[in-house]
Amino acid sequence: MVTESRPELKARTFGENIESDLASRFLRVVEIAAIASARTMGQGERKLSDHVATEAMRKTMDSIPMRGTIVIGEGERDEAPMLYIGEKVGAEFPDGTDVPEIDIAVDPLEGTNLCATGAPGAITVLAASERGGLLNAPDCYMEKIVVGPSCKDAVHLDAPVADNLKNIARRLQRDVEDLVVIVLDRPRHEKLISDIRHAGARIRLIGDGDLSAGIAAAVIGTGVHAVMGSGGAPEGVITAAAIRCLNGYMQGRLVIDKPELEQRIARMGIKDKSKIYEAEDLAPGKQLIFAATGVTDGALMRGVRFFGEGIRTSSVILTLRTGKVRFIDSIHLEKGPDVKVRFA
Repeated sequence: MVTESRPELKARTFGENIESDLASRFLRVVEIAAIASARTMGQGERKLSDHVATEAMRKTMDSIPMRGTIVIGEGERDEAPMLYIGEKVGAEFPDGTDVPEIDIAVDPLEGTNLCATGAPGAITVLAASERGGLLNAPDCYMEKIVVGPSCKDAVHLDAPVADNLKNIARRLQRDVEDLVVIVLDRPRHEKLISDIRHAGARIRLIGDGDLSAGIAAAVIGTGVHAVMGSGGAPEGVITAAAIRCLNGYMQGRLVIDKPELEQRIARMGIKDKSKIYEAEDLAPGKQLIFAATGVTDGALMRGVRFFGEGIRTSSVILTLRTGKVRFIDSIHLEKGPDVKVRFA
């Protein structure tokens, strides 16, 4: 529980040992949120799914010794009851021991529609860094292109789609026809989809979840070679944190197409609305933690599975400074001494 002594506490440096400690604690945050939302899977209540994930995530965060600030969340304070931008989260030690200052970006349930319909790809996710390590992106669209480590500097947002695909294929030593590109299935992507098809690459259209798609593009063996198109800017920042940990490559550019967005980015100190950001610009932190748990089955993680004596979750936890990429399969036992654990 947060105490009134928060402003007076001296914050501890976000060091390597703290990164390792917080990674396991943030893993617990996304696991609990995933379990809560998975209980609503297929009920057709997207708002309910998002609410229970948000509530579970917020409650669990307050058990973590830190002075956390939400820099990307569920919206502004007047739009969201919890995990709103600027909200303070975390617990403090009763004896006054110093706690680290952490910036946190959350998407309590990426793919609310996917969870509500039982479709693949819903995840709970967060990214964290030392103070100032995550861009406070406005709630707007962002043009994005995401590729894996082999394709660093081989693509550019302003390059023709066919050229980007040829460069990706060349780096991966394969034909363009062998590539799979993930694109959000939206009317705004009609020309992009046409250009990809004309170039000869294959497309996997998704209804939601370009964040998890971006992570898949940076991991070898997922069958995904690139993500293209526009999606949420806040999700782009969280994706960037994962991409840095995975040594992938990403470019993004804010879509500022309304006067109110012009005014908002001006208040935020963003002077160049046409700037092309790379992952290091979106998530510049020297230390980063990325944690995600599958709610429904996806390319990287299985969804939450309930069985008679417990719950099984599939997660990924990434850290930048310590250089760890961990895929974690957890069994959460719920019943008494006669509980049985089954492998696989």
